[in-house]
Formats: sequence, structure tokens, C-alpha cells
Amino acid sequence: MSTLANQLATAEREEVAHAIRLLLARPLLTAVADPAGFELVRRRREPLARWFDYTCGWSLVVEPRRGYARLAKVRADPDGSRPARRARSGRAPFDRRRYVLLCVTAAELLSMPMTTIGMLADRVVQATAADRALPAFDPVHRPERTAFVDVLKLLESYDVLRAVDGTTETYVESAEAKVLYRVDTTLLMRLPAAPVGASRLAVPPDEVPARFGELLTGLVRERRYGGAVTDAASDETQDEVAVTDAQRNLRLRHSVLRRLFDDPVLHRSDLTDDELAYVSSLTGRQILRRSVEQAGFLLEERAEGFLLVDPDGIATDVRFPDDTSTARVAALLLLEPLCAAPAGLLPEQLAEAGADLLRRFPRWAKAYQSDDGAARLADDGIGVLSDMGLVRRATGRVVARPAAYRYRLTETTSSDTKDSPGREQAVDPGEYPVRDIRGVEEGDQR
Repeated sequence: MSTLANQLATAEREEVAHAIRLLLARPLLTAVADPAGFELVRRRREPLARWFDYTCGWSLVVEPRRGYARLAKVRADPDGSRPARRARSGRAPFDRRRYVLLCVTAAELLSMPMTTIGMLADRVVQATAADRALPAFDPVHRPERTAFVDVLKLLESYDVLRAVDGTTETYVESAEAKVLYRVDTTLLMRLPAAPVGASRLAVPPDEVPARFGELLTGLVRERRYGGAVTDAASDETQDEVAVTDAQRNLRLRHSVLRRLFDDPVLHRSDLTDDELAYVSSLTGRQILRRSVEQAGFLLEERAEGFLLVDPDGIATDVRFPDDTSTARVAALLLLEPLCAAPAGLLPEQLAEAGADLLRRFPRWAKAYQSDDGAARLADDGIGVLSDMGLVRRATGRVVARPAAYRYRLTETTSSDTKDSPGREQAVDPGEYPVRDIRGVEEGDQR
């Protein structure tokens, strides 16, 4: 092979690896948000589609003319660590009300290539009033308008909505605000990643709470792996379909690699016996290592599990440590007592650890300076650690997972330590940050 051919082959491998990590972090990639990234994905869409299908069983759709690429990431286990977030209010996660409005709004937009914010709000009012399972939407009240604006801003971030005239935020102040939108209904239909449509699992509203877990499982059931087949007209399953060895191996490959590429730390204790046997086999190890290399990651194998590292930070969507919020700083500081207690800490012990932080830094965390502030600080910090996969809950205790021991606190000098604990305490996570390659969704979105 000539030198030029070698250079071209190397350039293609590097571009494909770059694009893989780009899509892991942003499974909905638009030309508007990232022109250079979208152009790269557009040019390498065929090898990218093959890699995602073989490695993770995820489908990639690239629409050059419409200017978007959609990676449909499917997971068998629900993951609440990447909720939809508000563009305002400190990027707080969506609550139940906003998720309901998001679903109703998306359904109404499917038949509206152009609309105004007032017309869309009226359609949502009518839709919620006609469904007894939904709380009515009342734009007269400011909190309702605020929730509606959060939904519209999320859809704007996906490029599903484009404000042609006016700004969405003005609707918070007045229901009479005038905003004109252009709607990309094709892209809107690409947002759901579940292989089974929710309408195929229709059940009476009264039964949904009791069967919610079952319904979630039904949404992500994939025919390619065999097993139970869901009838298209009801929520009942037909007879079991025999699973071949090829289907079983395919399921094992996808289930292991999906989790590894979606969450950089994969603990062996989280794997089933079949998954552990697969990843420990010669074939499984070869496929894992080859896939990691093709994606441009570095693989660390430990007795406790596997760790992926993105040396360029392209696939990173959440960093830890991170001092952008009080809860994240508290999470880092709580790792010290957690790692010092192999058996874990009780809620009362965590609250005391939170109180100790507030005593050490009296002018920090002003939102937690109340009677129950220490417990709330500890809860929020543990929530961050749980989302990062660094702790687990067992028998009423919070226990540090193996990856948590990669972090350690070191003292630094500062003349203002009481104002910011992050200035007094720095982290040295060893060779690499644990969470430095999250792929997402988001909305993966979720």
C-alpha cells in the first residue's frame, strides 16, 4: 500500500473515531448547533452506521439535506441520571409536569408545520382537557406558562422549533405574547429512541402506575434478540420465541458494550453471569478491545471492572469533579468519609458529615444554612455521586463503589477558604477522571 493510501486510511480511522465520540455525547447532532461536527458525521456516515449497529445495536440516521444526525440509543435499564433540563433556572431537571407538557406539545406539533405560541398553547389546553388522565393546562397562571416555555426551549435546542418572529421567553410574562414558529415535524418524529411505540402498549390509565415498570420494559424490547413478542394491538405478549445461540450472543455483546460506551465505568458486579462470561471469553474480550480502539478511547481493565477514558474529552457530557454547583462540591467532599468507611454510612452519619462541612465553611452553601440544611446538602451530594455511578445504596447505607477510590483530596493554600471549600480542597483522581466520558442523552434524551 502506498504512503498516500496509508495516510488516507489513517485519516479515515481518526475521523470515524472522532465522530463516534461526538455522537455518543450528542446523539442528536444538527448542522445549526455544530456545523463542523455534522459535516464530519455526514461524510463518514456509512462506517459510523456500521460501527454503531455492530457494536451497540443502535441505529444512526443522517439527513444531509435536513441538517441532522440522530443516533437512537436504546438501553434495557432505565437511567435517570440524564434528565431533560430547563434552559433557565440553573438547568434544573424537568419535573413530572414538564414531561407531561413535553409529550402533549410534541403530539400537537406533528400536524403543524407553522404555528404561533398562542395557537399551540390553545391546542395543549384542548388536548389536556379531553384526556381525563392528564391535569389540565391553564396558561392563565404564570407557573404553567413557565413550564410551557421550558418545554418549548427544549424543543428549540433540538432544532425542532425555530422562532421566526419573537422570543419564547416573553410568554412567561404574558399569555398574549406573539411568537411565530417553524416546526420540523420530520425531526420531531426522530426524537423517540424506543424500538416499540407507546401506542402499542396502550393500557387503561388506572393501571399505568401499577404496571409502569412493565411498560418501560415493553418499550425497549427488541425483536432481534428473540424471546417474548408484543402484540401490536394490545399489551399482551404472545408465546415465547426460541432464542438461537446467535441471538443470545448478539444480545450479550450489545448489552455489555451499550453500558460501557454510555457509562465509562462498568463494574463486574453489575453484570449478569452470562454477561460476565461473555466479556471474560476470548471472543468477547477481542470485540471489546477492538471496539474501544476503533472509537478512540483508552481502556483500563481492573479487577473490579472496566474504565473508558477519552483523552480528548470529546465524548464528555458530564464532568466530575466540578465546582459549578454547591451539590457537586459537596459530592466531592463527601467522598472522603465515604471511602474511609468500607461498610458505608447511614443517613444520620451523612447528615453529620454535611453538618461538618457547613461548620468548616460557614459562609459557603447559604441555601443550606437552615435546620435541615445539613441533611439536604448530604442528600444532594449523594445524588450527584449516585448519578456518577460512584456510590450505591445497600441495606439503608450509602457505600462507595470501587471507582470512587480513584479520587483523593489534597490540601492547597488559600486566603479565602471559608468562602469556597473548592479552593481549599483539590482533587487528584489518579491517572484519569472517572466520569470523563459520558455519552448522552439526553434526552436521550432521554
